[in-house]
Amino acid sequence: IGPNGAGKSTLFKMITGQDKPDSGSVVIGPTVKIAYVDQSRDCLDGSKTVFEELAGGADILTIGKYEMPSRAYIGRFNFKGGDQQKLVGNLSGGQRSRASLAAALVGRPELLVLDEPTVGLDPVTRRTLWDLFHTLADQGTTLLVSSHVMDEATRCDRLLLLRDGEILADETPAELLDRTGTADAESAFLALIDAAETTPGEAL
Repeated sequence: IGPNGAGKSTLFKMITGQDKPDSGSVVIGPTVKIAYVDQSRDCLDGSKTVFEELAGGADILTIGKYEMPSRAYIGRFNFKGGDQQKLVGNLSGGQRSRASLAAALVGRPELLVLDEPTVGLDPVTRRTLWDLFHTLADQGTTLLVSSHVMDEATRCDRLLLLRDGEILADETPAELLDRTGTADAESAFLALIDAAETTPGEAL
């Protein structure tokens, strides 16, 4: 989590092998299946309908431990009725975000990397997706989620706070609030920024 330009997307591109780090290394097991959804949401075929893109002609989709009819699965992302027959290229920004997330999950990844997945989504859809993220985590999927929306920090098990490519904190939300003596993630983040500016190199 961190403000725009903190280095979140760059970090995720290194984790997914799109960029090489200037120093250090990223190590992920060679057999781990990874799915990545970036901010552009351009991974879908705009000439296909939502149903065609996500169902792939299959009547049953297996997601985690569950099997469900493909239409029911698509419906979990708030694609109802006629929306499922819309061309992906004609979707709104929020609809395209939901479709990209749904497509990433079809392959049942063990590591799901999501770069600001809730940007542009309405509050109801955001809540639905976070409920789904926790369900996936409970089933054994590891999720890496970036955001500059501070209230989403408390939905995560562990936080990595970035600013200008530097790590300000790496801990649980409860540990962060306790250490900074603040009531919410935004106040904690600002407290760490103030501390880093006052005593460079000692924010941790």
